Amino acid sequence: MLTLRLAALNIDGVLLNDTFSPVIHHFITTRGGTYSADLERSVFSQPQHIAGRLLAAATGGSMSGEEALAAYFEDRAAHLDRHPVTVTPGTEELLVRLRAAGLRTVCYGGLGKDHFDRHLGRYAELFDGPGYVCTNDFRPGLKEITRDVFGLRPEQALFVDDVAKVADVARELGAGFVGRPSTFVHSHQRALMEESGVRHLIGGLDEIDDGLVRRIDRDLASGTFWDAAPVAAGTAA
Repeated sequence: MLTLRLAALNIDGVLLNDTFSPVIHHFITTRGGTYSADLERSVFSQPQHIAGRLLAAATGGSMSGEEALAAYFEDRAAHLDRHPVTVTPGTEELLVRLRAAGLRTVCYGGLGKDHFDRHLGRYAELFDGPGYVCTNDFRPGLKEITRDVFGLRPEQALFVDDVAKVADVARELGAGFVGRPSTFVHSHQRALMEESGVRHLIGGLDEIDDGLVRRIDRDLASGTFWDAAPVAAGTAA
């Protein structure tokens, strides 16, 4: 690797299935609100206390932010009873590939470490540093993970996430980014990522192969990662 030293992988929506978009959509629409790209842009990857206030406002303001957040997690628990959390196919193979390429790996997300331990604990030895970084207090957390946790510069890190807002921060910092937008039928994240100029959009983790990682490394090293033309979905490698 010319510059890359770290691959940071979002937990929900990347290494685990997306269990947030369907719940947020249900929460909003069953309470009379309108689900939109603007709502996703404002709510996704926010600290929980801010997301609670935004959810309350989106449903008419009859609840406080704390009440909306509690109701949201009740809805999520009911959703998980019907649609359990699953590990994304290819997770272990991706971690092995990244480490074989000489990168350190870490997982991050807005829920507590118990969420990581429960669903990805079997792969704990394939992660470095703390293994998992809870970013609820400083979302989306790219600067903190890169600088504070691993002591690296932004261009030395590649983030894989399902939220366009994270791509926007990666662009501002000069970090690498691969998007894995949700396939949820009402999701706007693919369109938002395309609007943000995300070059690499993937559907499966197998698309993050050695060729793609080295291409990203070259572009980050030359300072052209965010300047080159986007790559069509399915041809990222």
